[in-house]
Amino acid sequence: QVQLVESGGGLVQAGGSLRLSCAASGRTFSRYYMGWFRQAPGKEREFVAAITRSSSRTYYADSVKGRFTISRDNAKNTVYLQMNSLRPEDTAVYYCAADYRTYNSAPSDRERSYDYWGQGTQVTVSS
Repeated sequence: QVQLVESGGGLVQAGGSLRLSCAASGRTFSRYYMGWFRQAPGKEREFVAAITRSSSRTYYADSVKGRFTISRDNAKNTVYLQMNSLRPEDTAVYYCAADYRTYNSAPSDRERSYDYWGQGTQVTVSS
């Protein structure tokens, strides 16, 4: 199993930047695709970004393309979400998730593709 812990959330002004981190336990982090999801108040959880095991491919929701960047450091067992040009509508609880793969394919934007989830970190963007 994999345990995931998000950090880096907080309060930021619109137009500002924030970097989220997700630290994973265990020694098999590099074997998982990683994803970020978010859930705003009263809304369903939605896909944000995903990355393959060796960072060869990334995938973003249209709402964050050009503003957010997902990356990972397998030596540190950590995945990051760099968020720039933040907007109030980005306010949500952000979750990282791990997707075990037995074959190489495109990252998934489906919640059910992911096997492990972190507890979430709150991001609040003020106007």
